[in-house]
Amino acid sequence: MSTSVSGHLSKMQVQLAEQVQYLLPLDDQRLPLNQLLGKPVRLEYLGDIHCIHCGRRSKKSFSQGYCYPCFRKLPQCDTCIMSPEKCHYHQGTCRDPAWGEQYCFADHFVYLANSSGVKVGITRGSQVPTRWIDQGATQALPIFRVQSRYQAGLIEDCLREHIADRTHWQKMLKGNSEPVDLAQIRDTLLAQSESGLSMLEQEFGLQALQRLYHETTVEINFPVLEFPEKVKSFNLDKQPVVEGLLQGIKGQYLILDTGVINIRKYTAYNVQFSA
Repeated sequence: MSTSVSGHLSKMQVQLAEQVQYLLPLDDQRLPLNQLLGKPVRLEYLGDIHCIHCGRRSKKSFSQGYCYPCFRKLPQCDTCIMSPEKCHYHQGTCRDPAWGEQYCFADHFVYLANSSGVKVGITRGSQVPTRWIDQGATQALPIFRVQSRYQAGLIEDCLREHIADRTHWQKMLKGNSEPVDLAQIRDTLLAQSESGLSMLEQEFGLQALQRLYHETTVEINFPVLEFPEKVKSFNLDKQPVVEGLLQGIKGQYLILDTGVINIRKYTAYNVQFSA
């Protein structure tokens, strides 16, 4: 039975289960992907991009789905989203203080994740465990719970003096990292960073920055039949048709026998998906 659906891409929706379950959103449609493993799929870019905020037609996507005017004015596209330690809300220059109060002044977690190796990261409480799955992590452990994105960013900035804060996506797609003891790594990392962490705790208070010593490591199993030996990434702007056998899904990537594609990167692209 064949399937052919068109619409605008969004990042794949995920559900943590014995094996991560994936849905491909195309406008208001949701296509189950796990059942397509081992089968031929085809993705064709139809030439249109529409901003996910205002709907304006755009020749290029900025910050994963926005047109340029929205990219320049919206708070969710500001530089402090990528570098939360640079939050400027307290300076009175937030692009939209009401948005910041809703999204940035909410509980955040600082975590360790094992994707292409162990890294530190931050996420809103509402994005656990989605954030870990999107990064292709096979293990994850929350180590701090804080009251704002800014505080999470300051802790991450302190910890990354001793640990990576990036995922090497090519390495992540070539296979799963060896399992590690994240709790032991947490304890070592906190000891190495004690001076900087103590200063932050004095500034914000122990209730605002809660160390988490009793969380358990989350294990994540991705639906992959075969990992690629070499990672070739498709670019829809240069190659509008992508097709091949679906060999796996990890993070926000479809792994085909012909190459890989980062679905999230092409948010707002109008495509036709066939299987």
